[in-house]
Amino acid sequence: MPGVMATAADGLSRAPLQDEGVRTIYEKSQPGRRAFVAPPIDVPVRPLDELLPARLRRIEPARLPEVSEPEIVRHYVRLSKRNFDLDSGFYPLGSCTMKHNPRLHERIAALPGNARLHPLQDPRRAQGALELMWRLQAALSEIAGLPHVSLHPSAGSHGELAGVLLTRAYHEDRGEERTRILTPDTAHGTNPATVAMAGYEVVKVGTNEYGGVDVEDLRAKADQRTACLMLTNPNTLGLFDPRIEEIAEIVHGVGATLYYDGANLNAIMGKSRPGDMGFDIVHFNLHKSFTQPHGGGGPGAGPIAVSSEIEPYLPRPQVVRRCAGADGQEPFFDLDDDRPRSIGRLRGFQGNYGVFVRSYAYILSLGADGLQSASETAVLNANYLMARLTEVAGDYLPPAYERTCMHEFVLSGGSMRRQLGIRTLDLAKRLLDFGFHPPTVYFPLLVDEALLIEPTETESKETLDAFAEAIASILREAGEDPEIARGAPYTTPVRRLDEASAAKRPVLRQPRATPLGA
Repeated sequence: MPGVMATAADGLSRAPLQDEGVRTIYEKSQPGRRAFVAPPIDVPVRPLDELLPARLRRIEPARLPEVSEPEIVRHYVRLSKRNFDLDSGFYPLGSCTMKHNPRLHERIAALPGNARLHPLQDPRRAQGALELMWRLQAALSEIAGLPHVSLHPSAGSHGELAGVLLTRAYHEDRGEERTRILTPDTAHGTNPATVAMAGYEVVKVGTNEYGGVDVEDLRAKADQRTACLMLTNPNTLGLFDPRIEEIAEIVHGVGATLYYDGANLNAIMGKSRPGDMGFDIVHFNLHKSFTQPHGGGGPGAGPIAVSSEIEPYLPRPQVVRRCAGADGQEPFFDLDDDRPRSIGRLRGFQGNYGVFVRSYAYILSLGADGLQSASETAVLNANYLMARLTEVAGDYLPPAYERTCMHEFVLSGGSMRRQLGIRTLDLAKRLLDFGFHPPTVYFPLLVDEALLIEPTETESKETLDAFAEAIASILREAGEDPEIARGAPYTTPVRRLDEASAAKRPVLRQPRATPLGA
């Protein structure tokens, strides 16, 4: 088909990869081939039963591939090159804040004192790590505008669950039985899922014509049954709600808590604080706002900041600093388990320490002025890109709401579908041929053919211009032949998949692993 080969943003043609032969690591295996041979044992041999109970041992040896070290390296390097990643190109995935992760922070996290610290280390021998965690808590407290922080939760969704459980403990301690939690119809999908997991009823609150909370709908639904309102500000439309203080007054007026989903904190760091808006509980996504790499399932971290009223219920243990004694001793950092009203442990250990190191290094590297500048630049980039796309594609992809956006914005592809015959999904798939990862598609759900774009502060003007021109090129192309976009992508390792069938009826080329013993 003519015209399907695109030029990537770096000016290099992306060669098709579908024709490359792909074999699994098991198919490359040859009997007797080794990457490493262990030296003879020079210590006393203990019976296996003393080291590992029989019930935890395999019935037969694990079926592992037998390959040489060069083959292992080549195999996984080739696999990595078949994935799109932030180091390869622009990744404007809306609501995910895929910004550059400074390599300096990776080197700091890899220092032996950080990377080799055991999670069961006695606090007396982990004073440096505990002090870093305590100082990170203090920094996050200042950023959130709330006095207390727990680093305990493992991820943003885990922080959400912690926040809802804190709300439950707060109301139960006051003798209140509340059954409902309010979430806006623009909420992240994890919000209603968290509410249901915690045993509450989900009640949706509508959006007004300006993209903010429908305050009258909120006023009608907030009552004595309401435990909490979960809110993101700016919201998933990329819009800051100017009525946030009124919203907080309504929620607190019925005795409920106000919960801040910190997914969009990258837009307001150093400019405004959730605690000052009236929020009682805030979760942070350290992998979004503070440059801990994310994707692929982790590791992550979702610390929570809370008001003094919520503090007694924080998960345990809590990182604390014991005051220095009268004899002039240095302060002692410890893990405090003596918290009788705590919601308890939500995980085995106190958190993913390497994530804390990277995030604290980022905060120290930028300082207060730098965090504010990062937010300002993120907002500038988003508004610039929205203006450029309105200029080159506004007839087909108009903004969902004609307002100044924050760090991200939403376009509606309804006109594109009606006039050009291609959908948002087609546009997204075709972008891959131009060397760009697609933005988030079909979310938020209230926008027809939604395209949610977040450029972040770490992208250059040239990259944003190239992205806008790629969108314009795809639209011009679709005006002549919409089938090109409908069949995209063409330059990726695999073509467009039937994702529903792949999930329901996967084609597996390797047998399942050998089960464990009884």
